[in-house]
Amino acid sequence: MDPNPKTFPILSYVLSRLPQIGSKPCSSYSTGTDIEAGDVGASASAIGGSGELVDQMPHLSDPKVLASMTNAISDVAQTRSVLQTLGERPDHEAVDKAKAKIAELDSRLSKRLEEIVLSPRPENIDRMQFRAHQAEKEQECRKAAEKEKQIYKAVVQLDEMHEAYEKLLKEAEERLVKLYESASAFGDDGEVKEEVNEEVVDILQEASGKGLERVDLSGRRLRFLPEAFGKIRSLVSLNLSSNQLEFIPDSISALENLEELDLSSNLLELLPDSIGLLVNLKILNVSGNKLVALPDSICHCRSLVELDVSFNSLAYLPTNIGFELVNLKKLSINLNKIRSLPTSIGEMRSLCHLDAHFNELRGLPYAIGRLTNLEILNLSSNFSDLAELPETIGDLTNLRELDLSNNQISALPDSFGRLDKLNKLNLDQNPLFIPPMEVVKEGVEAVKVFMAKRWLEILVEEEQRSMLEAREQTQSGWLTRSTSWLSNVVSGVTQGVSGYLAPAPRDPYLDQQL
Repeated sequence: MDPNPKTFPILSYVLSRLPQIGSKPCSSYSTGTDIEAGDVGASASAIGGSGELVDQMPHLSDPKVLASMTNAISDVAQTRSVLQTLGERPDHEAVDKAKAKIAELDSRLSKRLEEIVLSPRPENIDRMQFRAHQAEKEQECRKAAEKEKQIYKAVVQLDEMHEAYEKLLKEAEERLVKLYESASAFGDDGEVKEEVNEEVVDILQEASGKGLERVDLSGRRLRFLPEAFGKIRSLVSLNLSSNQLEFIPDSISALENLEELDLSSNLLELLPDSIGLLVNLKILNVSGNKLVALPDSICHCRSLVELDVSFNSLAYLPTNIGFELVNLKKLSINLNKIRSLPTSIGEMRSLCHLDAHFNELRGLPYAIGRLTNLEILNLSSNFSDLAELPETIGDLTNLRELDLSNNQISALPDSFGRLDKLNKLNLDQNPLFIPPMEVVKEGVEAVKVFMAKRWLEILVEEEQRSMLEAREQTQSGWLTRSTSWLSNVVSGVTQGVSGYLAPAPRDPYLDQQL
């Protein structure tokens, strides 16, 4: 359960310093000392005969470094604790048998469901009642099968958890290596130990004498940015692309005049929340990093005109991004893992260019139709995830270029024919049948004509349906009024005839004796 010290030396060492978790100490390292006690210089056993780990990596004896590392692997410690409760990883044979059994049960369930669906309905049972009875039987079969599969699923899931744990160990070791390297860059007094790039020093010295507006430090292999950069208040453009930066200091928020910031092609895993204080920022490029999320504070950069977050690992965008970035004209989110766009994106009324190719988009929000200034839209290569477009796509009346290639779209929305300005369309590698492929091969104009005719036919059908319904309502009203009138007439006549045929009262005078 514990990581192998030969494979994960730093991680094993740090975990051995956590007796409070209650796990059995790694045999390779002594664990008699708690990091809170400050005595963290305990010797480690030899690794591959090359000497003690602490001798090789002396900064591990620094309580601050070790505390930082402990915080960085909290997820590993928690996962290890859970797995210790669940048990050891099942062997491959047990996992294969469990998977085979699950497949067998699924096959059996499929056959049983097919029998239920194909079973004939008795003549004396109502169709709806019979269907309800079938649905109940289907539900019972599914529950029974699921109950039987639980024990086998538990085996497979435990194996998957252990596999994920191994991956987690590798990532944790990489994080610790980076932390150690970062710590090695500083001395005991907190000052920078390694020599700072001479060009950076020159820039800081020049900035102290006069106001700099543009700084280009791209491709300098910089591993960190000095806090002093935040003092160059005159900066308008800062290019830090193609370096090895792992974080950006909060002091960058002091660059109140900054309009262009290029952080592309670095090793950033997050952006500081303070980035939201760059209220004059117009162009931000953070493409080609390791970002898994954008801070919500990025929504406060309301002056942004261009935002490029492509080639990262983003799974979503901030919920309110559209409500705040109303001046944004170009948004590049391609080459990420985004599954859906926030509804607020419809509020980006200034947006002209949206690139979302190579994601995991499962659809678009209906609010996409509000982007009436959108001219270029790239939704290509979302593959099996993107199967349809909303009807509101037809409201993008200024759209000129649309790329829908490499998706699973079978039919374009009926409103597609309203895209009058569309002059470039890519529908390759889609299972289209509306419009037919022979129409698609003729080009964008043929597609527009086909869809426009289809849209017109739909409008005509709806108009005819509305007229028919109106006529039926009119006729129904006339018939109701006619019936009412006739009833009144009949009622009057009946009363008249009844009065005429009723015997007249006898005159008492005639009944007197003469």
